[in-house]
Amino acid sequence: MMFRQGSRLLAGSVRLSRRPFSTATEVPAATTTNADSGFIESWKKVIPNIDPPKTPSHFMNPRPATPSSIPSKITVNFVLPYASELSTKEVDMVIIPATTGQMGVLPGHVPTIAELKPGILSVHEGNDVTKYFLSSGFAFIHANSVADVIAVEAVPVDHIDPSLVQKGLTDFTQKLSSATTELDKAEAQIGVDIHSALNAALSG
Repeated sequence: MMFRQGSRLLAGSVRLSRRPFSTATEVPAATTTNADSGFIESWKKVIPNIDPPKTPSHFMNPRPATPSSIPSKITVNFVLPYASELSTKEVDMVIIPATTGQMGVLPGHVPTIAELKPGILSVHEGNDVTKYFLSSGFAFIHANSVADVIAVEAVPVDHIDPSLVQKGLTDFTQKLSSATTELDKAEAQIGVDIHSALNAALSG
């Protein structure tokens, strides 16, 4: 419920032109040895007349190889349900709004899965910094210095209308104080959290 409610509220506080969806380019998988080779050899020794069953790894692409040295850039894929904002974009750093706090991701970052909270995604490329406000989602940091950021809703910070944010914050604060049911309180609290994060993004 929080993801759906947060996305709806964010959409009401921004002016956003949506682009057609295009998927991010996949990173080629490195060639690896078959992890099931030991199982297959054992199977053939015991039941030589029957082909061994296919295991789940048979249907999966090999994991991308970890580079022997840390690259100078981190590759970012930033995807929404309706659009691909960044596809294999090489940048210096990204800062993501994880539920555990702001997390800076540089080349060579340890593999991580992070849940995202309403907040700012900053993409740093030289002296240029592009900021997006995210409602929620997940970030997957891979060992090969690739970061996949999947958000339910996002908008460039400069597309946010400050007057709509202030109005929304006031309205949901009043709803929270007058809510009588747990559902009303939960929905109002989500509204307050989203608009407070939006307001902080504009202030920062």
